[in-house]
Amino acid sequence: MASSRDRQRKLARAKLDRQMARRAAATRRRRQIQAGVGAALILVLVVAGSAWALGAFDSDPKQNTAAEETCLWTPQDATANTNLKDVGTPASKDLPTDGTRAMTVTTNQGGPITAELNLTNSPCAAASIAHLASRSFYDNTKCHEITTEGALRCGDPSGTGLGGPTYSFYDEEVPTAPSPSASPAAGQPPTYPKGTVTMISNPPGSNGSQFLIFFKDFTTADPKYPVIGRVTGGLDVVEKIGALPTVDNGTGAKVKPSTDVTIQSLTVGEPVTGAAPAPSASGAPASSPSAG
Repeated sequence: MASSRDRQRKLARAKLDRQMARRAAATRRRRQIQAGVGAALILVLVVAGSAWALGAFDSDPKQNTAAEETCLWTPQDATANTNLKDVGTPASKDLPTDGTRAMTVTTNQGGPITAELNLTNSPCAAASIAHLASRSFYDNTKCHEITTEGALRCGDPSGTGLGGPTYSFYDEEVPTAPSPSASPAAGQPPTYPKGTVTMISNPPGSNGSQFLIFFKDFTTADPKYPVIGRVTGGLDVVEKIGALPTVDNGTGAKVKPSTDVTIQSLTVGEPVTGAAPAPSASGAPASSPSAG
């Protein structure tokens, strides 16, 4: 009997030893796994910290630069077109894009013509005109054309229709062309209401310094002039100029004013943020007590 009890005790002891060994092995494995995870986590943190210190998580500088650029100015070759005038290039970053800027055009035909340049829809056109005005680009230049669409064309020191600065910029706010199948709705506003100020370029999309001031409503199925603002005062002066007789401009087109229309000065005021901008290209200019 004693011998049987001894064997049982030995078997129980062996079983206990095996259980203890399995528990010890499991504990070692658990600690090894924890240690491995911890080491991997530390390695990831070290690598991430080093990358952060070296600027790996910074945004792409090129992307930041592009995001900061409001306008793109395309260089033009003054040797290929001698009508161009180099007065530098406007800034491309940190330009105002909200509100309005006042433009004042003083001519030899009467009181000043004032207009609002729309910074919300046409920030680049406003920036370009402000830059050129600050260089006296427009001063003592002639408005060389009264267009068949009913607008006064100005802003070319050469008076040829080919002049401008040594840069160009893209269209910003061209009115939407009506659908060919759609019939005009009753009371639909004109494409370019009287008093609208636009850029004009040849070819379209290569704007520089030339602009139009419409002295009558103009509707077209093929809009190509980007709207930049509206007249707020002196519209009667524009209408008076528009009524001048025209003569041949030397190319067979009878569009040159018979009497010189000279811009004595053109100035652009500081941005007025929060001001109500000129309406979009499809809307008529709002009336103003000083207009006309």
